[in-house]
Amino acid sequence: MADTTVLILCGRSPRHLYVANRLCRAAIPLAIVHETGTQWTAAKVARAMRPAKLWQKAWRWLRDRRRYVGGGEAAFFFGEAAPRLQRPDLVVEVPHINDSVIVELAERLQPDVIAVFGTSLIRGPLLGMGRFGMINLHGGLSPEYRGADCTFWALYHGEPEKVGCTIHFIDAGIDTGKLIAHVSPEVNPGDDELTLFWRAVRDSAEVFAEVIQCLGRGEVMGEHQPGKGKLYQVKDRGLRHERELARSLADGMLDTVHLRPRVKWFGRRDIGEAVAPRVEQTT
Repeated sequence: MADTTVLILCGRSPRHLYVANRLCRAAIPLAIVHETGTQWTAAKVARAMRPAKLWQKAWRWLRDRRRYVGGGEAAFFFGEAAPRLQRPDLVVEVPHINDSVIVELAERLQPDVIAVFGTSLIRGPLLGMGRFGMINLHGGLSPEYRGADCTFWALYHGEPEKVGCTIHFIDAGIDTGKLIAHVSPEVNPGDDELTLFWRAVRDSAEVFAEVIQCLGRGEVMGEHQPGKGKLYQVKDRGLRHERELARSLADGMLDTVHLRPRVKWFGRRDIGEAVAPRVEQTT
């Protein structure tokens, strides 16, 4: 473990816990922040009750329940063990990731890195905090695939080679900060969206840990994105799109695809473009 300190802001799904655990082993964790999503205002309630918004939320709930039911994600990342944090004593819960409590926490703890995975969009004074900056794990290859469901859209467009995750510095945009690394998973016949997404996240946890350790050793990394690409929103993905992808996969879209794990670094000195990630085995 390096002596670099990290403040982790993450979701509570098995994949988020897995990444948080890996970062806790790579650096000195100061706190692990979860947002509970319980901060409601009259304006938020009014927006949520609009028919279009209600339908969108209901569809997302049904879709994700169908995709994640059965404990597949937990088994992928934790095997037969129950998903859990290795440092539950460090958990801090807030209604929203932009709560003033988080700013106060960061000001008090003065972390070297603020690591982010699976939170709401971060805004305000928190953006400028962290001695080395704030770094995000995004589930798509920016800038071409930004926003939500990027593994799905890469497959939908017939581009399995563009499935992967981006590790990048956070700025005021959505997945637009300076690139650090693209992490692309192994792709084989018979793979599906969730398997590829989970595989990309698992590989990215290793690279994320390496990034934090390298920053602690004084390495400089990161390049500005060449453009803004396309921003995919939750509402863009409908039942029609899912059926089309299902047909493409059933018709053998991946039957001849064999891609090894790849990592492309941006602005990191003395490192080649393609370095296979050290994938940690699930237990």
